[in-house]
Amino acid sequence: MATLNLTIALPPTLLLPLLLASMVLLPATRQMGLRWAPWAAFPGLLLAIATPDASLVELPWLLLGSRFAIDDTGRLFLLFSAMLWLAAGFYARGYLASDPRRHVFTAFFLVGLSGNLGVCLAQDAASFYFAFALMTFAAYGLVVHERHAEAQRAGRIYLIMAVLGEAALIAGLLLLAASAQTHLLPEMTLSAAADAPLLAYALLFVGFGVKAGVPCLHMWLPLAHPVAPTPASAVLSGAMIKAGLLGWLRFLPLGEVAVPALGTLMLSLGLFATFFGVAIGLLQRQPKTLLAYSSISQMGFMTLAVGAGLLLPEAWPALLPAVGLYALQHGLAKGALFLGLGVAQRYSRQGWLIAGLLLPALALAGAPFTSGALAKSELKTALSGLPSFWPELLASALPLAAVGTGLLMARFLLKTPYGSQRDQGDSSDRGDDRVKLLLPWLALLAAMLVLTWMHADAGTVAAVFSSQGLQSTVWPAAVAALVAYTAWRADWRGPAIPPGDVLVWLEQAATLPRVPAAPRRQSKTALATALVAVSRIRRLEETLRSWPLAGALWLLALGALAAALLAT
Repeated sequence: MATLNLTIALPPTLLLPLLLASMVLLPATRQMGLRWAPWAAFPGLLLAIATPDASLVELPWLLLGSRFAIDDTGRLFLLFSAMLWLAAGFYARGYLASDPRRHVFTAFFLVGLSGNLGVCLAQDAASFYFAFALMTFAAYGLVVHERHAEAQRAGRIYLIMAVLGEAALIAGLLLLAASAQTHLLPEMTLSAAADAPLLAYALLFVGFGVKAGVPCLHMWLPLAHPVAPTPASAVLSGAMIKAGLLGWLRFLPLGEVAVPALGTLMLSLGLFATFFGVAIGLLQRQPKTLLAYSSISQMGFMTLAVGAGLLLPEAWPALLPAVGLYALQHGLAKGALFLGLGVAQRYSRQGWLIAGLLLPALALAGAPFTSGALAKSELKTALSGLPSFWPELLASALPLAAVGTGLLMARFLLKTPYGSQRDQGDSSDRGDDRVKLLLPWLALLAAMLVLTWMHADAGTVAAVFSSQGLQSTVWPAAVAALVAYTAWRADWRGPAIPPGDVLVWLEQAATLPRVPAAPRRQSKTALATALVAVSRIRRLEETLRSWPLAGALWLLALGALAAALLAT
């Protein structure tokens, strides 16, 4: 097979999406940019397939000195991310065909694509952070594209969480770089492994955890998915959410030293997320929201695997391929479900369409003979060496989580609005572009069916087809099917929990009761006093802003600094 030089492949991979984004914003080049925009992820896909191992490009003049490379982990993440962005790009061309603001969506889409691929290739902290931030803030434009009240609220919550996450992330990276005395990877992680403060790793956990949908940091996910256009939801849940996972893999000391406190926390939160996402998801009404909670649950499996690596470094060589395989399988399956939902809205309920949605749903549930069963089997084997009570707890909990995922997928299939033409996240009239939606979806389904099996080792495949492996996957699927059928026959609806769950509860708790009359008069007096104080402070600030006084204070500060330096 012919190979591709990284030096040649890197510029089109990262810069072509940005060039096309500029073109679609200029009226003179807009149509050409829109025509070529779906192909923007293709160089990244070629790079993932054809670039030799250990390829490296160093750019000393860029940022703090940038390094881009392709390793096994980055190749896998680049492969499924580029594939998903490519399918979503072609899908968006049909989905937004009649949207007058499709060029705005496309520009944000392309910028987010460049950032996501950059995250997969970056091998230094500065480039990684730049690409991660580029992807994060471009996604805001995808979330608010419809511009109605719910989209604006979801975008506001997303932006708040994103800024908090970026603040934690940059603080953690600076602490880690200061400890390691380098910003290059993997030297940064290796050098800091023994000496980095726990605070640095805690900040990185939070910063990347916002993107990965960790419980209590997840609130943006179920709000953003229902209002974003379907191709945006696919890349948000299938590719962008994995950037948080990749950040953990790059910067946490996995396989080097144990971080018991953080490892135990991630194991516990990951296990909690697998059930939390299912429990809240089962009480949702909209299929997109349901898929968002499914992503929270599925990311829980990967979070607990990373926690296991922090708890037991010697287990990481077995855990890393399991995490990568699970990320690949979930990314393609979840993307196929989102794109399939958009296809279903334009077709009546037909056997082939139901089968197309059933395949990724069964894969996520870990049903027998599916890619999900393969990923779960490898993960379960890798987790078996944990110390203390963890192996027994996980052996009991993970099959129950698989039952929950099966129930969640059954509810999704029952809630799919066949032939509705439109959902809350869609634009208005798009005409009949069903074929343009169908072909990318089918291509992604084919990739899901093939790629996970190609990346699994022979031992895992044999374990899945063994009698014990079949038994461990058959009974959760059978129990989920039985419970789902019983609930459907009984027309069970259950209580409704609004999307955002914790956020909504916090908003309700923050609502103040009506103030009685007497305290209200006291509050007015206090307010008047405060306004007088603010007025005086403002006059003082205006005085301080005057150039002579400001200059004198500046010279005084410099003098104090010089005196302090001389004293030392």
